[in-house]
Amino acid sequence: MIRSTRTTVVSVVFLAVATLLPACNRAATPAPERTKEQMIDLGRQHKTASELYRALREQAKGGQRLASNSMPDWSGVYTRAPIPGFAFDPDQPPDGLPTAKLTPEFHAKMLKRIPISTCSPPGHPRWLTEPFLREFIVTPDQTWLINEMVNDIRRIYTDGRDHVPEADRYPLYNGDSIGFWDGQKLVIHTNQLQAGIYQRSQPDYTDQVETVEIWQRVDDKSMSVDVWVYDPPSLEEPWYAKQSYVKLNDPDKNLRIRYWNCTENQNNSVYQTKEGATEFRGFTFTRKQNP
Repeated sequence: MIRSTRTTVVSVVFLAVATLLPACNRAATPAPERTKEQMIDLGRQHKTASELYRALREQAKGGQRLASNSMPDWSGVYTRAPIPGFAFDPDQPPDGLPTAKLTPEFHAKMLKRIPISTCSPPGHPRWLTEPFLREFIVTPDQTWLINEMVNDIRRIYTDGRDHVPEADRYPLYNGDSIGFWDGQKLVIHTNQLQAGIYQRSQPDYTDQVETVEIWQRVDDKSMSVDVWVYDPPSLEEPWYAKQSYVKLNDPDKNLRIRYWNCTENQNNSVYQTKEGATEFRGFTFTRKQNP
């Protein structure tokens, strides 16, 4: 009788464990990656960047701060993955228009754009498209996203602070960025930005622009970021794009992040002529040709 009872108990326990195993396995399996259309729709579901950011934070149960012994390894020197041209959305056809749904006013403005270089700091969200060297520095309370152009550093505060109070805000090239960690993913909300352009041949954005980003290391050689841009004056709906960055081979540790400024090259000075075309100011190939 005792042996029979023990056998029954063991059988019940085994059955319970066997029943739970599939559920555990399902919980451990990563959720399938969303398609681009699903990511676009996720942006449409929220009226503002703040709403999307809050929804992602709630989904991550508030997120978590990093401990010094559990930080993701984002070390190395990266550059933007090569694409034809400098489109904000890498999926834009080389000879096509941007994938953004622009308001009529800003669509017309883009078609009239003259691609003149002003040598100003790129600012965000244009920061994402620049082809220069980059580093990503992760600490428990901040993450620094560094671009070689004009030593451009975006500081993402992940220590639980909120944005600057509205009464104290003013437009900045890179705005004000706060974030949280969802596992190995860094979720960022940026506001307080200056007006600018996504790239020379790309649309304008206004000083009402805000972004939400999800950064993650894809593998040992690449990083990616999903980005939603909200800018009601210029966009009829949020503009979603996925950016990718590749890690450069540097076995001898020779690569350096330096300060690069386009004013160092006199051939970057471009102006608009009376006829509406563009012209280089004092274009030359060598110092000998133009002392």
